[in-house]
Amino acid sequence: MSTRHTIRTTDDEARVLARSLMRASPVASLATLNGGGFPLATLTSVATDVDGSPVVLVSQLSGHTGNLLADPRCCLLFARTGKGDPLAHPRISVMAEAQVVDRNSGDAERIRRRFLARQPKAALYVDFPDFLFIRMQVRSASLNGGFGKAYELGPADVLTDTDGAEALIAAEPGIIAHMNEDHAAAVGLYGHVLARREAGPWRLLGVDPDGFEIGHGTDLARLEFEQRATGPDDVHRQLVGMARTARIASSQSPAGG
Repeated sequence: MSTRHTIRTTDDEARVLARSLMRASPVASLATLNGGGFPLATLTSVATDVDGSPVVLVSQLSGHTGNLLADPRCCLLFARTGKGDPLAHPRISVMAEAQVVDRNSGDAERIRRRFLARQPKAALYVDFPDFLFIRMQVRSASLNGGFGKAYELGPADVLTDTDGAEALIAAEPGIIAHMNEDHAAAVGLYGHVLARREAGPWRLLGVDPDGFEIGHGTDLARLEFEQRATGPDDVHRQLVGMARTARIASSQSPAGG
């Protein structure tokens, strides 16, 4: 009798869960290959580029960096923890190839900004000459959403299509600043009501065509748009609608929010 687990047909629920795990995880386990062919697993801080590609900041003095420079094949494990059996919580293993980000490239500023939004303490060393950003080119992924919920995913299942969203990408810094400075109460409702997390000074961290991330200290959460956004007007309309929904839900809760 085969002991191999059953692979489910990929659906939108699995895709949303995969994006949430990757985009709202502050750390991941990174496995690289050493010169002898053995895997080396380490824990690393992680963020994502606008399309959801994982990004890590590494020192060239570390063993895993040398491994990646010699053999770019690697795997990142993102896991959601909680009470009870750890294996009952969702996790995703992402197979990828590492690509060093050129500090002088057009992507470098955006990646640096998005990484520091999620990892502000990295500002202490991000510009040290021996540190560099590595962007992971996703090749495939294995998602376990809990008992009996196994999926094999491709890049299109876990990444966000950014074609036609140039206006949104260019406007992202302004959208984030505007929401955090002028609509902090709405962002707080996104975290407390829509994401069902503790109340507090939540902040908008990143926006993409599929949704956005918010953070409160070390706690991160991912919320998805109902419709794909390609420009700032699309984002504004959906953020307003989500704030309205959160206010109504808050007013109807037994505690009154």
